[in-house]
Amino acid sequence: MDENINYDESNIKTIEEGLVKIQFPEFEKVSSEAPVFYNPKMEFNRDISILAIQTFQELLNKDVNIGDVFGGSGIRGIRYKKEIDNIGNVCVNDINPLANEFTKINAENNNIEIKEDNFEIHKHEANIFLRNNGGRFDIIDIDPFGTPSFFIDSTAASIKRNSLLCVTATDTSALCGTYKTPCIRKYNAKPYKSEYCHENGIRILAGFVALTFAKYKKYIEIKMSHSTEHYMRIYMLIKKGSKATDDSINENIGYISHCKNCLYRESTIGLATSLKDTCPICGEKLIHAGPMWLGKIEDSDYIKHMIKLLNVKKLNTHNKIEKLLKICAAEADTNPSSYDVHVISKNLKISAPKIDKTMEKLEKKGYYAFRTHFSPTAIKTDAPLQEIKKVIKELSSTTNK
Repeated sequence: MDENINYDESNIKTIEEGLVKIQFPEFEKVSSEAPVFYNPKMEFNRDISILAIQTFQELLNKDVNIGDVFGGSGIRGIRYKKEIDNIGNVCVNDINPLANEFTKINAENNNIEIKEDNFEIHKHEANIFLRNNGGRFDIIDIDPFGTPSFFIDSTAASIKRNSLLCVTATDTSALCGTYKTPCIRKYNAKPYKSEYCHENGIRILAGFVALTFAKYKKYIEIKMSHSTEHYMRIYMLIKKGSKATDDSINENIGYISHCKNCLYRESTIGLATSLKDTCPICGEKLIHAGPMWLGKIEDSDYIKHMIKLLNVKKLNTHNKIEKLLKICAAEADTNPSSYDVHVISKNLKISAPKIDKTMEKLEKKGYYAFRTHFSPTAIKTDAPLQEIKKVIKELSSTTNK
């Protein structure tokens, strides 16, 4: 990043988001080369973060201190300070001096006194900021431009027990398997580009965090996660204990094996475990993805608390958030991966039935069936693949009569 990048002082834009007003210099495009920028698509991310952190604060029942590791214009940290109740100290960090300057301007424009209101601005490389502030924060927010993988070890070393870690990844092409080698290099996991690759991406990211934290006898409990547009976001409760960490890794880390021919897939728990070579249904070679987190990636109780708060907070993306949270709460206790009705129908060379009809028929047969936020044409179910195919065939046959 070029710290000396020029900007036109006459081309300063002001926007309103949540309860704050933010100024920033406009550049030709949003990129890692611009030291300060505003991405309107991330308002949704910040709105959900406010709900997730407020929920955590209420469950913790004390003032919480927040470390915003990649502050930029300061919008995230300033919104946290203004819109979350019972906030203690907020530290906004960014290595770029221009970002620090605009964070100061924006804090003052929103009636935040830098010292008096426990609002701090830091200029450090992210890892140094984290290492220098070990045990200080109740919430650490990692929202970089690209991969968060470079900062997870320092986070693991410095974060304290019973804290909340919020992590964003925007390198979805790697996590979803479009580019395999970068995923292996950054996350020590092999991806696979399937119809449920966005869920796999979340699980690979969570698995990487869990395995990194395990070195420090710390383990994660995922409270909420989502894949939206160009990024993935996970909210994790951090706990500590050597035995509990061992148990968490043994119970939650593993692989997903997928058959390209018939669409069969299965999950296998275990970091160093034997995996089937061939599909038990059609005999074709199985493709393995992982290691990844195979445990829960949503907590229904936590998300329901967020939904209650949604009705109190004034958020511009209210309707979009409500839709997402309700789907995430419903799919909280489902198995890893999902089944895309359109992909299965194409595999069977028949027309795709309606999603709701497919779910209804599976439920009548005694299986659970939920929609998933990862795809509008996919469902989460405990029904075996052959049963799903049977239902789709029956519905397609009835529709075509």
